[in-house]
Amino acid sequence: MFDTDQFVADCRAAIKKDNSHKAVRELLAEAVSDPGAVLKGLGEPERAGVGNIYQSDELTVLNIIWGPRMTLRPHNHEMWAVIGIYTGREDNIFWRRLPDEEGGLIEAAGAEALSEKDVVPLGPDIIHSVTNPLSRLTGTIHVYGGDFFETPRSEWDPETLLEESYDVEATLRFFEESNALLETA
Repeated sequence: MFDTDQFVADCRAAIKKDNSHKAVRELLAEAVSDPGAVLKGLGEPERAGVGNIYQSDELTVLNIIWGPRMTLRPHNHEMWAVIGIYTGREDNIFWRRLPDEEGGLIEAAGAEALSEKDVVPLGPDIIHSVTNPLSRLTGTIHVYGGDFFETPRSEWDPETLLEESYDVEATLRFFEESNALLETA
């Protein structure tokens, strides 16, 4: 069974040796290689949300549950991240900034579909949006090389693609809106 305390301890030890995503990626890949064990450890996803497993200045570990067909607007992290899927699917669109004279606009630069057992590292400059294309919940573990909730970063308006300050509270409300839709379905 997936042990969150042991996983966090292993991640903390890994970043003390090398403060990059490399060792954490290997730890997360090992964890999600047995989705059943992760489901036993974390429980079957029942609601969309951001479960805070661990948070410090150096490391944040989240259990993010994407609601059915939920799409999160383009955003960055300003730190490395590693994403692992233990149930469902997460589709990412990767974005790049246009030259400054474009007023903070971004354009699509690539995409990657992540399925159960997949793990992907994201560098500190990556901008991505996330979609759960499924009609059921998707369970993911996200590990960040810093304090995810306290680090200032950006998000982009999904219609105009203009840069704005990231609003953590608005993002958390978006997960609750997804739950309201799930309850009416």
